[in-house]
Amino acid sequence: MGLLQLLKSQFLCHLIICYVFLVSGLIINLLQLCTLPLWLVSKQLARRINIRLAYCINSQMVAALEWWSGTECTLYTDPKSYPLYGNENAIVVLNHSFEIDFLCGWTFCERFGVLGSSKVLAKKELAYVPIIGWMWYFLEIVFCKRKWEEDRRTVAESLQNLRDYPENYWFLLYCEGTRFTPKKHQISMQVAESKGLPKLKYHLLPRTKGFWVTVQNLRGTAAAVYDSTLNFRNNETPTLLGILNGRKYHADLYVRRIPLEQIPEDEAECAAWLHKLYQEKDSFQEHYTETGRYPGPIVSPPRRPWSLINWLFWSCLLLYPLGLLLAQLISSGSMLTILASVALCSAASLGVRWMIGQTEIDRGSNYGNKEVSQNSN
Repeated sequence: MGLLQLLKSQFLCHLIICYVFLVSGLIINLLQLCTLPLWLVSKQLARRINIRLAYCINSQMVAALEWWSGTECTLYTDPKSYPLYGNENAIVVLNHSFEIDFLCGWTFCERFGVLGSSKVLAKKELAYVPIIGWMWYFLEIVFCKRKWEEDRRTVAESLQNLRDYPENYWFLLYCEGTRFTPKKHQISMQVAESKGLPKLKYHLLPRTKGFWVTVQNLRGTAAAVYDSTLNFRNNETPTLLGILNGRKYHADLYVRRIPLEQIPEDEAECAAWLHKLYQEKDSFQEHYTETGRYPGPIVSPPRRPWSLINWLFWSCLLLYPLGLLLAQLISSGSMLTILASVALCSAASLGVRWMIGQTEIDRGSNYGNKEVSQNSN
């Protein structure tokens, strides 16, 4: 282990990164709260401001992946589609197999300049999580309760609100509904067998109703679906804690651009189309397992410096007063004050560890762990 790698693995470094993220995140949440009156005066201006504020939070996590851990991302895609990425609204369909697949999706957004405006279909509980959840609320993220009769109306209304969005955005969608685990896969394939659908080896059965509602409500707004399939070299199983420890991974992402007009409008036909898409995604993963690469040419977009610059800005802004405070604490010699500060740092560290824990596969949602009627999906 090199000296730099040893430094990255130290708890003090983790504490500093967590401190900057937590404090800057709460400051940004407060700034977002201050934009509420602006929504009444100029909705589009409020949206543009919130896009920049959201970028200040999201890009810190992307900076951890790209600059702190040095993780590399290789993109396999059609060179003819490449110039369109970032210059149009799109629905991004991602596989959900890794603890940091959401972070790789954000990195994909960052490489093409749509990180601040990117959207996702997220479970309602996340709206109450400080920093990320509160930021998503102001960014008009689409939340769902995973109860189809309620979600059908609320999701459609949220998507309709995006039709006049002032900047290009990508809507990230995990059609499997939950992260892949062997247990969930076994149950999902039992459902596939009962419905006479082809079995998948590397994916769960996609939830078709949410995809259909998304496509129908974004027709005329989104230009295409980006079918995105992610994997990691050398059978790596990356984690957010690994990223925090500075461990380097190598992600491979295969993206196909499919014009939205090629997707059927009829619900049943759209469902059949999505099932066929996931059979193709399964074949791409099989190809990757056998050859170590995806089909097609490699186009690797370079890292942009803005995520690093943003993190350095917040670090300088927040670490200077922290240093002054620590110096005063040490010079005061008050044991009670020092103990209170240590307790506060420990609490902050536990808070971040809890947030990281929500991304771990073992701590994932129970959604999909028991067989349910697919009529609600």
